Amino acid sequence: MLLTLLGWLQQEFATIPQLTPWLFGLTLLISASGFYRTVYFISIGYAFSVAAMAVTTLLAFRQDLAWFNLLQNVCLAMYGLRLGTYLLRREAKSAFSKERENITQRTADLTFGRKIPMWIGVSLLYVMMFSPSLFSLTTAPRVPAPAATVFQLLGLAFMFGGLGLEALADAQKSSFKAQNPRQYCDVGLYRWIRCPNYFGEIMLWIGNWVLGFVFYTSTLQWIASFVGLVCIVLIMMGSTKRLEQAQDDRYGAQPAYQKYTRSVPVLFPFVPVYTLKHVRVFLE
Repeated sequence: MLLTLLGWLQQEFATIPQLTPWLFGLTLLISASGFYRTVYFISIGYAFSVAAMAVTTLLAFRQDLAWFNLLQNVCLAMYGLRLGTYLLRREAKSAFSKERENITQRTADLTFGRKIPMWIGVSLLYVMMFSPSLFSLTTAPRVPAPAATVFQLLGLAFMFGGLGLEALADAQKSSFKAQNPRQYCDVGLYRWIRCPNYFGEIMLWIGNWVLGFVFYTSTLQWIASFVGLVCIVLIMMGSTKRLEQAQDDRYGAQPAYQKYTRSVPVLFPFVPVYTLKHVRVFLE
């Protein structure tokens, strides 16, 4: 029985691309910025880890890239670089100073010893989120080519759609806040959904997972890719809850804001869910 289990584990780990440990090391290096400021584990470290993994993968497999592999990793690189530069610019703005202080206070009690498992955990998570890209490069599809193409096109549509949605939402909110710093944003995409940038991020990672769907051939590949997807969705739901609370504290006394929150879905467009306050999210 033990030999059978060991043989099965050996087969499972053989399906993990050889580049994976190198990408894990890369995410550890970049995410180490969180030791300077804890929030960087899940903000700047996250964004630039994704970009770095995509660029590294493009270079490592440059002679074996199919058209969808190229577009998939270009999208992930664009996403990581755009988000990372956006976060850095936001850090430099004086309007963000209060939020930065609040974040610093919330994480002030984290000791160096408690930061280490967080550092390792988020770095591993980023690799799992990225793993569909690796599996689509190193595994043969389980279905005929026409069916595989459908999943590839659908995944890419979600990925680039999510990237565009998030970028547009951030641009609209930044423009609005520059002129109305004390008002909640309810223009553009925010007329239809209160957190379009978070929804765009969920779309991108769903697309990444869907693109790789026909390439998952082992239990370990299914687990790694699915855990990565579920975790990022839960993280975005947790971010939505925190933003809800912050906006309630800031604008809750305004009747117009109360009407806005009762009529505009919080995270998923056209889905009549107007709050996540009472939803238990395990990663927030």
